[in-house]
Amino acid sequence: MGGHSASGVAGEAPSKAPPAIAMFWLVKILATTAGETGGDSVSMSLKLGYVAATLIFLGFFLVTLVGQIAARRYYPWTYWLLVVATTLVGTTTSDMIDRTFHLGYVKSSAMLLALVVLVLIAWRLTTGRIESDNIASRRDEIFYWLTILVSNTLGTALGDFTADDTGLNLGFEWGAALFLGLIALVAVIHFLKWAPQAVLFWAAYVLTRPLGATLGDTLTKPHAEGGFDFGRILATAVIGVAMVALVALTPKLRRPTTVDS
Repeated sequence: MGGHSASGVAGEAPSKAPPAIAMFWLVKILATTAGETGGDSVSMSLKLGYVAATLIFLGFFLVTLVGQIAARRYYPWTYWLLVVATTLVGTTTSDMIDRTFHLGYVKSSAMLLALVVLVLIAWRLTTGRIESDNIASRRDEIFYWLTILVSNTLGTALGDFTADDTGLNLGFEWGAALFLGLIALVAVIHFLKWAPQAVLFWAAYVLTRPLGATLGDTLTKPHAEGGFDFGRILATAVIGVAMVALVALTPKLRRPTTVDS
């Protein structure tokens, strides 16, 4: 689900995002899974609570965001570290809204979905287009990461709503299967060119987050709750190593998207 939503401009700086190839989506799913297990490690395993964990990860997100924006070109490790930061803060923020502020999964999901749509509309009105992997200007970069942050927060709420007994009560495995099916549907629409590619990119970006959330819960929840009962910290470390290996072994993920002249 890649491709450009608009052609590059002659002389424009190279994109600061990798191409949205199949391996991109696999690493993205691993990043969202790491965000789920890592966020729960700090808020639940270390018992810091959702508010404190959110503040910690928000600080981490801001530091990595400054580093990414300050960079003059695409650096894969800076980029993917920031992706993980958005999934961490998205996980604890969603949990804080649902469980600390007691807003509930339905209301929080609706609110966050509306926020994603508003960000995309603002992006379109500000720049005249919505980008996917062709991120070459400062304005596009800011909107890009803001959309990612809100999308990953929405995805956490959707994943919990789907799996939890206060929502659809599908459980973790069936929840993961549902989102895999929806991602496959988006892929079919992409290949048939039935919708704008940038819209499909962001639809897939939202859907990979709840997939990661359900996969993370499947790995770490107790057997009695349908999980494999792996330790959250260990699971996060293993997923992180897998991400590093996949990026290192995929040359296209170590280079930015080629911007057309």
